[in-house]
This record gives sequence, structure tokens and C-alpha cells, in this order.
Amino acid sequence: QVHLVESGGGLVQAGGSLRLSCVVSRLTFRSIDMGWFRQAPGKEREFVAAISWSGRTTYADSVMGRFAISRDNAKNTAYLQMNSLKVEDTAVYYCASRPRFASDYVNWGQGTQVTVSE
Repeated sequence: QVHLVESGGGLVQAGGSLRLSCVVSRLTFRSIDMGWFRQAPGKEREFVAAISWSGRTTYADSVMGRFAISRDNAKNTAYLQMNSLKVEDTAVYYCASRPRFASDYVNWGQGTQVTVSE
């Protein structure tokens, strides 16, 4: 069974930074794409950032220039560095994986709460 475990969430003031981590087990990590999504209370889950198996990155417009996704294949870990955090970034953040060349994310973590205060 595939496991994705997020960590690094917490409470931070607006303008601060957090780094989320997602450790993946039971998969050939270097051959999968990784993504980060978030869901705020009362809202639908939305895409935040993704990094392909080859290292190509994509971002939602709302986080472009503030967030950075990366991966360490030796550690089976994906990261989301979040800088210049805003109150509207408050949400539960989920990491997800999909096989390379696939369109849908098939494995999901349990989520980690990020709360940004004024």
C-alpha cells in the first residue's frame, strides 16, 4: 500500500514562511509526478503546485513567485517552500502522486493544516 505523509504545517503570521514535506513510500519515487493541493474551509480543493518526474514545475497563479516545489529523489520526499504567506493561504495542504504521463493523481496524503494569522 502506498503511503504519503505530509508534515511541516502550523501557525504562522502573515509574511512568514513554512516548508511542507511529503514522504512517499512503496513507490519508485523518481518515476512519479508529485503535486500539492489545498482546501480551505467551505471551499473546493485547489491545485497549488506540481513537479514532474523530470523536475518540471507548475504553479497556481495565486502562489507564483511565493511558493516553490522541489523534490529529493534520494529521500523519496517532495517539498513545498511557502514564503510571504497570506491569510488567504490558510488551508489543509495535501500532497499527491501520479504515475508519469498520467493525468490524474491517484495517491493522497492525509493533509497538514497551515494557518496564517494577521
